[in-house]
Amino acid sequence: MKIAIASDHAGFCQKPAMVEYLKSLGHEVIDFGPQSADRVDYPDFADKVARSVAAGKAERGVLICGTGIGMALTADKVAGVRAAVIQSPLFAHLFREHNDGNVVCMSGRFTPFDVNKAIVDEFLTTEFGGGRHAGRVQKIMREDDPGFGGVEC
Repeated sequence: MKIAIASDHAGFCQKPAMVEYLKSLGHEVIDFGPQSADRVDYPDFADKVARSVAAGKAERGVLICGTGIGMALTADKVAGVRAAVIQSPLFAHLFREHNDGNVVCMSGRFTPFDVNKAIVDEFLTTEFGGGRHAGRVQKIMREDDPGFGGVEC
């Protein structure tokens, strides 16, 4: 699988090891940076990964920042992306199975690397369940359409 990855300065402590871990599993990795722990603006790096996934240049995206929150907020604004902060392997499983999530966002400050590896394992190996979840994902994705006026109140 082709995976796009990036971090900010707060997540950089885990990114190089995550890149190597993904490669060791046989994945092709597109590393959008940064290449050091120098301060950077996380929206720039989240945007690169999200746009790569949305354009089909990568099948999935992995983002690591201090909490994962800022990365998720940014990535999820890109049409075609379903991004969320994930803090446990179970949530990663459900994110894929129920929501067909394509960009996982994790905390490099508050989640140990071994837990983030387990999260990524679930994120990459769990299939979308389809069925009753497919219609819900379609409803999520209608929010990307500028012509969608929202659900009537």
